[in-house]
Amino acid sequence: MACLLFAVNSYQMATPEKIMSTTNKNILTINGGSSSIKFALYSIDDKPLRKLYGKIDRIGLNDSALTATNAETKQKNIYQVNAKEFTRVTDFLIAWLEVQTWFTTIKAIGHRIVHGMHHTEAEVITQPLLDELKKISGYDPDHLPGEIQLIEAFKKRHPQLQQVACFDTAFHTTMPRVARMFPIPRRFDDAGIQRYGFHGISYSYIMQELGNIDVPSANARIIVAHLGSGASMVAVKEGKSIDTSMGFTPTGGFMMGSRPGDLDPGVVWYMMQTEKMTPEMFSDLINHQSGLLGVAETSADMVDLLKIESTDIRAKEAINLFCYQAKKWIGSFTAVLGGLDVLIFTGGIGENAPSVRKQIMEGLQFMGIEVDDARNAKNETVISTTASGVKVYVIPTNEELMIAKTTIKLQNDYGNE
Repeated sequence: MACLLFAVNSYQMATPEKIMSTTNKNILTINGGSSSIKFALYSIDDKPLRKLYGKIDRIGLNDSALTATNAETKQKNIYQVNAKEFTRVTDFLIAWLEVQTWFTTIKAIGHRIVHGMHHTEAEVITQPLLDELKKISGYDPDHLPGEIQLIEAFKKRHPQLQQVACFDTAFHTTMPRVARMFPIPRRFDDAGIQRYGFHGISYSYIMQELGNIDVPSANARIIVAHLGSGASMVAVKEGKSIDTSMGFTPTGGFMMGSRPGDLDPGVVWYMMQTEKMTPEMFSDLINHQSGLLGVAETSADMVDLLKIESTDIRAKEAINLFCYQAKKWIGSFTAVLGGLDVLIFTGGIGENAPSVRKQIMEGLQFMGIEVDDARNAKNETVISTTASGVKVYVIPTNEELMIAKTTIKLQNDYGNE
């Protein structure tokens, strides 16, 4: 893959990306967080084609860069981002987009919005919706403020572009009341403190893919394990979410790259008291210092830990704890479902770490899970044995494509009104 590095000192100097022939029908997808922004360009077609993808990562650090890759030629260009503040980084991205030859072909922008409370489906972004998102920005300070800034920046500079909010929580709005509730005073429930669940865009995509691969299984009893730097699971019955591991925020559930998952409330109180933590300090602890990183003390990346687990007991224990907790959630969701027919692994770890998948499934033979070690080692689509009572799949997720499809549908519907 060719790779070119550009030092960009002003927005106007950004070199236009030459991609395959564009038409006046393209969708831009945006996935913004506190330290990164991912983007991609898709054609507006029945089967959207990705033409270009990229990201700005390490926002806030001196070595932040914009990487753009031509999906057809794999040509990769890297531009240094001489800005640390998220607002200035957003301006840099939009200015870079504006000088691209294909920018005028964009008809709509689809945004991943992590928290959507009770919104059941994607929506065209209006001012009332923006105002609502601002009110709940404290629910997810790592994602929502940045997502809102991106929306407002595009709205200010290109008000003619339709923008669509694709909510990560929407997939889980089918959960029954009992799965949503927390055992705390009812006034908090009335204020919206409930289990919402996340990774819904990924889960929606996986369910579509399962329907393409194995139609009968799409309405079975299913657990999908999205294992990445953020990790969660969902229990799906008859195509609908009935329970999920993440709760009020994406820090809940089981262990992740730098998030702890569920914690004993007494541990929270003890930490805040003994270390005199402010709310901001505690938020940083549970979002950026815990999980695999906290236990291993070296890295939040499973790839790094797998390389050193034989020589570093901390890495080994971090991997063991991750797999142990994932196993427990599979067991609990199997009980909720009344049995299990299909188990699906997805996400960076779920798709690419055979040893982690194997360790999670060890001892689950009593549930009917039998793993074919050869298939698992090759990351094949089906990794269970022919005789296994539970079908086990590895299905790569594609949140950006799901955002593009959803945005295209809404853009078409909106245009036909």
